[in-house]
Amino acid sequence: MQNLEIKDLHVAVENKEIINGLNLTIKPGEVHALMGPNGSGKSTLSYAIMGHPKYKVTKGDILVYGKSILDLPVNERAKLGIFLGFQHPQEVAGVGISSFLRTVLAGQKKSVAEQSSAKAAAQQIPSVPEFYKLLKQKMHAIGLSEDFLKRGLNQGFSGGEKKRLEVLQLAIIKPKFAILDEPDSGTDVDAIKTIAAAINRVREAGILIITHHNKILDYIVPDFVHVIVGGRIVKSGRAELAGQIEKTGYDSFKAAEVTA
Repeated sequence: MQNLEIKDLHVAVENKEIINGLNLTIKPGEVHALMGPNGSGKSTLSYAIMGHPKYKVTKGDILVYGKSILDLPVNERAKLGIFLGFQHPQEVAGVGISSFLRTVLAGQKKSVAEQSSAKAAAQQIPSVPEFYKLLKQKMHAIGLSEDFLKRGLNQGFSGGEKKRLEVLQLAIIKPKFAILDEPDSGTDVDAIKTIAAAINRVREAGILIITHHNKILDYIVPDFVHVIVGGRIVKSGRAELAGQIEKTGYDSFKAAEVTA
């Protein structure tokens, strides 16, 4: 199975359980939206999938291609094709955007190809001119000036620019599964449209969009919408569910979680 599967997942942070029996399966080509009130466990889930050491899985499992990834460090999960777009991307002074992205891309392609042969791996790594051509094309598509290549990773970027850079990484790397934690936060309407268009171009991946609001879902129509309350999914539906949340809020879902 080529899926990302989350089975009866329980996650604790500093001995406090945040995720409480969550189940979710994401298949390639599916877009899932995860919505919920503050403190419901949305970001905790994203960090647990990626393997952040602060987030301890106390029960359940996370499987990729039918195999558990709980014992894998972050870099090995990335090699499997899992990508995390952060809610608050960090600034990294001294690390250039182009060198960072080419290193990541080369590592990913080598990891995918080395199962066949070292020669195949080398052939998949783009040359420097090829990479820069690809990079500039993708930057123009999401509205990032080439001047950003002169700066450190996220250094001095606005919130919207950081989100565009996250989407640039997504477009360059083309992961198998993308976990996008609030790609719409800190952005204006024009930026949301641009970011959504870039995400739509990689819909062959399995995508989980974590968001508070449904504005971005006007431009990325999800296959499934899930409501998380109290660390577990209490309601799943199609795209129309996001519209219901916009009208009524989360109060009814909170009541359902209490009585469940």
